[in-house]
Amino acid sequence: MKDHPDQLAAAWSELVATARRTVTDGLVVGTSGNVSRRIKDLILVTPSGVPYHRLGPADTTAVDLDGRQIIGSLRPTSELPMHLAVYRSTGAGAVVHTHAPHATAVSTLVPELPPIHYMAGDLGGPVRVAPYALYGSDELAAHMVDALRDRTAALLRNHGTIAYGDGLDQALDRTAQLEWMCRVWLLARSVPGHTPSLLSAEQLDAAGDRLRGYGQRTDPRD
Repeated sequence: MKDHPDQLAAAWSELVATARRTVTDGLVVGTSGNVSRRIKDLILVTPSGVPYHRLGPADTTAVDLDGRQIIGSLRPTSELPMHLAVYRSTGAGAVVHTHAPHATAVSTLVPELPPIHYMAGDLGGPVRVAPYALYGSDELAAHMVDALRDRTAALLRNHGTIAYGDGLDQALDRTAQLEWMCRVWLLARSVPGHTPSLLSAEQLDAAGDRLRGYGQRTDPRD
């Protein structure tokens, strides 16, 4: 990728745009989240403590799968262990971590997000909550990997969210879906005298199967 500077510049530009969207979409306050994308054995990642609106082409930051800095002088995000753990344990092409408010609230209440909506099927099933550990630690990364087993998103207790996808758009969309489901559940459970109805495992599985075929086919002639 370093031999193709135009491709690297375009990839970094897309990553920065995604990071900025986490702020404008209310998923992150300040620099409280982080975003990464994988290009072969290179991991582009947002740097630590730099507001996203200030990031430019000269701030490109990248590491290898062992966390060694390959590109840039800015220190990578403090949550680099989490990002690397996702890439090592899954086929992820991109990772988004946020402190989304409703999701963070839910992470303090339950061991997993109750199946309030069928979109949980798109994330692999009920979203688990990883036990609390100090941010940026290997312990947190290990808890997260366990919570992500057979899932594409997880909650981090008293912390936030993690989601991955084939690319940045998918990872961000899954993050937004998770935040929305958390908000729906909090709203439903706040109604006095009522308990939210939940979906069964069979209903979630059926929704997941249907969602895998959702959208337009690649070839319109099919």
